[in-house]
Amino acid sequence: MSEAHEVIQNASAWVKRFAPLIPQDGLVLDLACGSGRHALLLAGMGHRVLAVDQDVGAVDALGNPLIASRKLDLEGEEWPLWDCEFSAIVVTNYLYRPHIDRLPKMLQINGVLIYETFAQGNGDFGKPSNPNFLLNPGELLTFASRHDLKVVAFEDIYVDHPKPAMVQRLCAVKGELKQRIPLQFQG
Repeated sequence: MSEAHEVIQNASAWVKRFAPLIPQDGLVLDLACGSGRHALLLAGMGHRVLAVDQDVGAVDALGNPLIASRKLDLEGEEWPLWDCEFSAIVVTNYLYRPHIDRLPKMLQINGVLIYETFAQGNGDFGKPSNPNFLLNPGELLTFASRHDLKVVAFEDIYVDHPKPAMVQRLCAVKGELKQRIPLQFQG
């Protein structure tokens, strides 16, 4: 595996908590998938997953038949996924504002967006510290509202695990939520 991604073994507790809301019959996008921790979690739940990133070597090494990978430039002028549609999109530890407004357009009706990344103030704890990669206060909430997504849960908080950081987290649905909201991931 290349040095492009820090290997993070465990799936995010936020993703684990809201992954049960993802419809079973579609394709899930793991955007900027890194080492594939969320693709592996989702495939383990029976979802077909498209894992995309600039380096998909670690994902390919997983050898899971439910995970397809695509090496893509997600920050180029042309959006490489313009004609795709997903039952869910999972994004963690990644922010590229020029294309963020494309995500809701790629969600199917009743599709789920699970997003978690660093927020303003994270520079106090390390990287990322560049404001281009840090969400402004309430930015994901405003994003959901702008695209008529139904907010299931939102946090804009300090966390100390797995390491100290400022993060924002959003789970939102395009359309209506068809089931109960999980209180907490048990597992």
